[in-house]
Amino acid sequence: MRTELVSEPGDPTRPNEDFAAVGLPASGQGGCVIALDGVTPPSGGTGCLHSVPWFTARLGGALTELTVSGRDLTLSEILSLAIRRTADAHAATCDLSHPRTPQATVVLTRWDADSVEYLVLSDSALLVRGADGAVTPVLDDRLDRLPRAALVSDALVDANLRNKEGGFFTAAADPAVAARAVTGSLPRREVRALAALTDGATRWTEVFREGDWTALFDVVAKEGARSLVERVRELETADREQRAYLGRGKTHDDATVVVAEL
Repeated sequence: MRTELVSEPGDPTRPNEDFAAVGLPASGQGGCVIALDGVTPPSGGTGCLHSVPWFTARLGGALTELTVSGRDLTLSEILSLAIRRTADAHAATCDLSHPRTPQATVVLTRWDADSVEYLVLSDSALLVRGADGAVTPVLDDRLDRLPRAALVSDALVDANLRNKEGGFFTAAADPAVAARAVTGSLPRREVRALAALTDGATRWTEVFREGDWTALFDVVAKEGARSLVERVRELETADREQRAYLGRGKTHDDATVVVAEL
């Protein structure tokens, strides 16, 4: 098995809010890949004393430990426990009911000799390359399906859509959100490789339309994960003034790519 991990902040003067990890249990019977994209809050406070990187490090660390050691747990159970553990770490000092309490998107996948399990929550992506070479995206597209008019302001999103029925869900302080994730399982023999990407990296396909998911995976496989991030940065820079592509709130976003060839 071969793995590759690249994570680059969108702004070198600000902390990277993404988290990524690869776990290889000592048994040698499988592994896991984890990618989180911390949600950057607007100005005005979050009700929390802690930063988004603090939150993603706590949640990501809990997910890594539980995914590697908790083979008897489903991925949804692991996410629920990790959210609860992270919430307990700051419930006494912070208002976890605030709609902008620190939160993150989640990609979590685990494999053993027989199967590959996956979980995706919110707008990061998991790409699965099959034994035949075909690439299948695993996406939680609830945010993409919302009408643009409903997303015109942070206040409107927070009041009506964020972690609400009929809207979209992120990993914040409510363990029950784990049941909202997209989950599934595939036979191990049908999977050649996996790629977990935060939306700062999926911009190559989803925003700039440079190629489909197969073309994106081909870039990573042939040129490396860093090449994909560099391509995105070039496209962002070229579009800095015009903002020609809709759906891009930041010129540059944190970008993370984790690849595992099984």
